[in-house]
Amino acid sequence: MASFKAKQSTAGSESTGIIDDRKRKRMDSNRESARRSRMRKQKHLDDLNSRAAQLRGENRQILEQIDVIAQHLCSVEGDNSVLRVQMMELSQWLESLNEIVGFICRCTSTTDDPEYSGFLNSDSFSSDFASHPIVPAPAELTGKRWNNREGS
Repeated sequence: MASFKAKQSTAGSESTGIIDDRKRKRMDSNRESARRSRMRKQKHLDDLNSRAAQLRGENRQILEQIDVIAQHLCSVEGDNSVLRVQMMELSQWLESLNEIVGFICRCTSTTDDPEYSGFLNSDSFSSDFASHPIVPAPAELTGKRWNNREGS
């Protein structure tokens, strides 16, 4: 009987050894799997941090572009205001010149004074021009500019 118990204890220790070996392998496998999972998680975190830094850089560049465009917009709006004022002044000047031409044409048809009628009725000034509005010459022809800023 003693030999039976020895065989049984040897078989029991072998099965316990096999179970311990399987348990150890499973624990090792689980550790390795957890290590790979932590590495994937760390890589994902590093990728997200890199992407966040890249987006912050792009955002900074966009904000700088917005600032430049806003400054340009202010400049253009200022130029536009100046041009509007100049257009109003030129329109008033043109209206005044057209009134003068109208007055001169009315005078040529009603004056009988030979001193004035010779000038007003001469070939150099014809009433045919009265139907055409007077428009100012372009700045390129006169050399005048309406604003005093350089480079405009």
